[in-house]
Amino acid sequence: MKNLIVIAILLIIIGVAVFYIYKEKKKGKRCIGCPAGGCCAKKGCKIR
Repeated sequence: MKNLIVIAILLIIIGVAVFYIYKEKKKGKRCIGCPAGGCCAKKGCKIR
């Protein structure tokens, strides 16, 4: 029973992470999690 609870929690965490990545990619961000996520050096943006 404990194994099922641990597996369920892990699946929820992984599911939320995958959904977050999908949502951010759909917005157009390339580097999810970095401060220059929507504005990389290729676009000529300056991040401080």
